[in-house]
Amino acid sequence: MKYRILTVVGVLIFSFAFSSTDEIKYSNNSEITSEISVETKIEKTIKEKVDDLYQTFSLNNATMPNLPVFEKAMNGYSKLEEAGKVSNPLLTIIDFDLSSKKKRMWILNMDTQEVVFNTFVAHGKNTGVEFAKKFSNTVNSHQSSLGFYVTGETYYGKNGLSLFIDGMEKGFNSNARKRYVVIHGADYAEPTFINRYGRLGRSYGCPAVPNKIAKNLINTIKGKSVVYIHKNNEKYQSGSKYLNS
Repeated sequence: MKYRILTVVGVLIFSFAFSSTDEIKYSNNSEITSEISVETKIEKTIKEKVDDLYQTFSLNNATMPNLPVFEKAMNGYSKLEEAGKVSNPLLTIIDFDLSSKKKRMWILNMDTQEVVFNTFVAHGKNTGVEFAKKFSNTVNSHQSSLGFYVTGETYYGKNGLSLFIDGMEKGFNSNARKRYVVIHGADYAEPTFINRYGRLGRSYGCPAVPNKIAKNLINTIKGKSVVYIHKNNEKYQSGSKYLNS
């Protein structure tokens, strides 16, 4: 009788332990599933907001950068805004995946969802001919630099009114001011140059714009607005702190 009671007690203890473990596992799994669902929902909501914003821009304007490029630009813009580095609510996107014969610079007003400028922009002479292919952060490389910038102050130099842009990404564009990589006007950035030579002219690394609109464009984006220079470049895309969490 004594052994029988001990056996029953043992079975009950084992049964209780087994069911408790299952309940704990089930509870933990439920919590994990819930957390994953919340995270997924947040991520989806952020993407949906960016997609909605893109649709609004597209409805209000005749031209826009490609959606994947816009999404990347918004990722960096949001981080710079959160860090308190943005005072001027304009986002400049330069898509160096495109030919220099295309209008590959867009200036977007984030408050009004208006494309303020869509124009031509030159790349560095050692970056490529028609297409931008090579990039550098090195002084005297005469190459363009990728990534996120914040616009600074203006000055008058050999190219007339020019705008300092400060690179935000160490290793990619942090030497922009030291290299005098600035936004300025140039005759070789005019569409007439394309008609004559079949491509846009090239700079020493500056994102040069058509002379005819340079002054207006520079005065519009100066004073801590965001500039994003894009290229599907593996080194940059994987190494940028503004494109990756």
